[in-house]
Amino acid sequence: MIPWEHLDTAIVPDGGGELKLMRRGAEYSIMAGAIELMNSRLSGSEQALATLVCDRLGSKAHILIGGYGMGFTLRAALAVLGPAARVTVGELVPAVVDWARGPMAQLAAGCLEDPRVTVAIGDVGGLIAAARGAYDAILLDVDNGPEGLSRKANDRLYDRAGLAAARGALRPGGILAVWSSAPSAAFSQRLRRAGFSVEEVKVRAGGGKRGARHVIWLATAPAST
Repeated sequence: MIPWEHLDTAIVPDGGGELKLMRRGAEYSIMAGAIELMNSRLSGSEQALATLVCDRLGSKAHILIGGYGMGFTLRAALAVLGPAARVTVGELVPAVVDWARGPMAQLAAGCLEDPRVTVAIGDVGGLIAAARGAYDAILLDVDNGPEGLSRKANDRLYDRAGLAAARGALRPGGILAVWSSAPSAAFSQRLRRAGFSVEEVKVRAGGGKRGARHVIWLATAPAST
């Protein structure tokens, strides 16, 4: 078996620890300590995060993607959205974008150079807080879901204040979509209390009929304020 090769280490801001980029042949993995956050062989649910949302949007939609990861969500969104759409990608760790343009350039397939794309380095929570009715959809693939695993500060995206900020950053009828490695009844309830109508979708991690299931919440804001 081909051994794993450690390509690089990145420091997560605000005491979030380290991320390690690993490669084994053509397979890539991003690790937080001993926990694998993402793997290039398991992209089905990250793609579904984009397609489940973008299929419901108009061709001129403006969406915010929180967390570049390995770019699967971004590429899936670009494949669905029209030429007049705009996609803002908020990525906390600058090295993740460097990896996309460097050792994982083949995976990125030029998506970061798409003229529809703007990359903002920093906490996506800041982008959400600064927006008011700016986005048709916000797609969050930050940490392993609503419970901050690799960075405790991520919890602020999913608490009551964070959800209120997300609702304020959406246009009427906009969609907040949240990826998670596991279900959470408490988070579904929190979304409803924040005024969203909620659909919980289970998708396969690998995109096929077998393997682990991940969860995507599709939370729709009221059509009028």
